[in-house]
Amino acid sequence: MKRFLSLLVVAILAGAFTLGAYKLWMEPETASVAITDTRPNAGFIPVNYTSTATSSSTNADFTVAAEKTVNAVVHVKQYGISRQPRNLMEYFRNGGNAGAGEKRIQGAGSGVIITEDGYIVTNNHVIDGATELEVTLNNNKSYKAEVIGTSAQSDIALIKIDADTKLSYIPFGDSNAAKIGEWVLAVGNPFNLTSTVTAGIISAKSRDLNEMDNNAQSFIQTDAAINPGNSGGALVNIHGELIGINTAITSQTGSYVGYAFAVPSNNARKIVEDILEFGDVQRGIIGIRGGTINPKTMEQYEISVSQGVLVANVDEDSGAKKAGLKEGDVIKEIDGLPIRKFSDLTGYVNSKRPKDVISVKVLRKNKELTLPVTLSKYEIQEYNIKDVGVEVSNPNKEYLKKFNLDHGVVISKALSSRMQRYNLEGLIISEIDGKKVSNVLQVKQIIESKYPEDDITISLIDRNGEKREFVFQN
Repeated sequence: MKRFLSLLVVAILAGAFTLGAYKLWMEPETASVAITDTRPNAGFIPVNYTSTATSSSTNADFTVAAEKTVNAVVHVKQYGISRQPRNLMEYFRNGGNAGAGEKRIQGAGSGVIITEDGYIVTNNHVIDGATELEVTLNNNKSYKAEVIGTSAQSDIALIKIDADTKLSYIPFGDSNAAKIGEWVLAVGNPFNLTSTVTAGIISAKSRDLNEMDNNAQSFIQTDAAINPGNSGGALVNIHGELIGINTAITSQTGSYVGYAFAVPSNNARKIVEDILEFGDVQRGIIGIRGGTINPKTMEQYEISVSQGVLVANVDEDSGAKKAGLKEGDVIKEIDGLPIRKFSDLTGYVNSKRPKDVISVKVLRKNKELTLPVTLSKYEIQEYNIKDVGVEVSNPNKEYLKKFNLDHGVVISKALSSRMQRYNLEGLIISEIDGKKVSNVLQVKQIIESKYPEDDITISLIDRNGEKREFVFQN
């Protein structure tokens, strides 16, 4: 009996020892926390990554940006004079007298105050042809405005009002830093509904609407609603900074269909600064001709990349030529900005001035080179004065000295059989409508600012150096 009890005690101790050893060394360790329900909460969709976005980026608050900008966007009304009847009813109402039916016509758009003393940016097409401009602020005060300068090519105009107090204005932002998918607000006056704010995102950048035109454009595309009357208004980021001037919509109906376009703020700011400092737009160019890469050019030039700008030709005496760019080079970057297509290049270069130096990274036969290029000034070389029937071009200074002149443009060609009789080639036009002209660009600006029915007065310097005036009636 004693032997049995001894064996029972030994067995119990051995079992306890074995169980303790198992618990200590063999059994997996368990967490000492309360059990929680691991099922997903209602309405929560699990994802396979950890989001680093802040709440402000996923649930953007537009109220601050709207408050900062709505008082700095104005209503621009333009008045002109219709000197011809616009329909048969007007013609017969005036007894067939075309000149007696003068009538004030009105157009409207938006504008953005950019300084507290009243400088306003708008679209050129908003104010084009106006004889009188009226600007109405968000507080319903109205002022007469004057045109300071325009850029028809970029569709930007600078106007000014003289207010009796400091004005709210929108600071320029960096349109190059704007990103696709970023929230934006469009502020303007669509359909004469003042102080309208719409929201959307940046849908694309460097969008060119004239792909078949040598004059490549570079717009910011947005899906914020923009309609007639929004032209010249502000495209702003959620910080209330101006990143674009709303300009165009593409639509079969003429109204918003899901996307619209704005001139980037960097380009608009450069135009404004040029007008204020120089009186006109100083356009810098690299001095190349080229285009976007496609399968045909990839094969022709043995290019290994599918994005960039192909250099097809380099202009003589250009900054590109002096820097060493060659036909067949592919421009990949400018000042660190990726260049994927031609509108990327023009959009960035149009924000620069002549004599600015840009760093151009090119791919040449699979070898990357970085070349400093000094931009040269773009100047149109010829212009047709169609109503006069002549083509004019820029003469050199030595040629002007023959006529004892320091300004003027030379007649390079007679365009009509009537003008060809007078042997005008080589003569100098020194003034148009009493204004001195020094280059073809000035001629173009004067002619295109006139009404189609206005007369043109030409001051011509003949081969004897004598000044003669001719009036061409329309």
